[in-house]
Amino acid sequence: MQQNQPAILVLEDGTVFEGIAIGKIGTTGGEIAFNTGMTGYQEVFTDPSYVGQLLIMTTAHIGNYGVHEHEIESDSIKIAGLVTKKFSNGYSRSSANESLQDLMERNGTVGISDIDTRSLVRHIRHKGAMNAIISSEILDVDQLKQKLSEIPSMEGLELSSRVSTKEAFEVKPENPIHRVSLIDFGVKKNIIRCLVERGCHVKVFPLNSTKEEMDAFQPDGYMLSNGPGDPSVMKNSISLVKELADSGKPVFGICLGHQILGLSQGLQTEKMFNGHRGINHPIKNLKSGKGEITSQNHGFVISKESIETQDKVKVTHVHLNDHTIAGIELEGKPVFSVQYHPEASAGPHDSRYLFDQFIDNMNQFKS
Repeated sequence: MQQNQPAILVLEDGTVFEGIAIGKIGTTGGEIAFNTGMTGYQEVFTDPSYVGQLLIMTTAHIGNYGVHEHEIESDSIKIAGLVTKKFSNGYSRSSANESLQDLMERNGTVGISDIDTRSLVRHIRHKGAMNAIISSEILDVDQLKQKLSEIPSMEGLELSSRVSTKEAFEVKPENPIHRVSLIDFGVKKNIIRCLVERGCHVKVFPLNSTKEEMDAFQPDGYMLSNGPGDPSVMKNSISLVKELADSGKPVFGICLGHQILGLSQGLQTEKMFNGHRGINHPIKNLKSGKGEITSQNHGFVISKESIETQDKVKVTHVHLNDHTIAGIELEGKPVFSVQYHPEASAGPHDSRYLFDQFIDNMNQFKS
């Protein structure tokens, strides 16, 4: 890539930002969102929940510590494109394997740098989530606006099928204690790691799996993973999760899995004006009264209005910034879920206890 090659960012409302090309030379579009994390960009970029999104990193410097082969959450970069203030082609960490620029080029990821990301984030916070397009090969704004008009809205978009495993696979420790069937809506590798570290033999199932296929593994519990897109259009997954929740076995859902669990119980989800993305989001555990600093990545939430009309689902966690629902459990069942990421990669480890809670539920079920 030529140094200082121009690039352009066009928002759905017509706002234009001019900057410098990073990553692959090309054109990309999607819903534009921002992440407030100060570290962990490689884990963020490889999170399958970011499929279909152009991501603004609010920290000023990206790429400065390179990338490491073990700090990935999937098999490739999953963001649709990257927007940043300052981008570093070099890196200072001795253990890094390559530069972020090289990784982006290998993964075909288009990006733009050297724009005022503070101004851009303020604009989005005021105007709300919207689509955008980045190009380093087309610099004609009218042409880009035409291409932008063809990009579908995130609302009503099913994206899990793009990232879910096509074939079931297993991961297990040396001396497994529990067996977990995990439905893959776009799972992060660290969710599997956190289960394996706790003695779980995990079998990861494709999106279109049936309860019978998951039960053939003889699991002690079910895991509902994170993933991208609008949960309300995933009718087959909602039906599957209802069956799992009614089984009597422990169930633990994260992010998209949490939203689908809510939908399976007759609740509603809604698109947020701006999503929660970062590793510094405050959560209150209503059962313990304790606060948690959490890692988050979502643009949909369970509707508070829908949960107030029934009594079989209990709210367990709330987001302290906007009081959105951040965790639920089913009355009388070992079934719970959270809107945020307790595996926290990248992010703080305040919420790792939720995996221990899932293990306790399986112990009680088996006894």
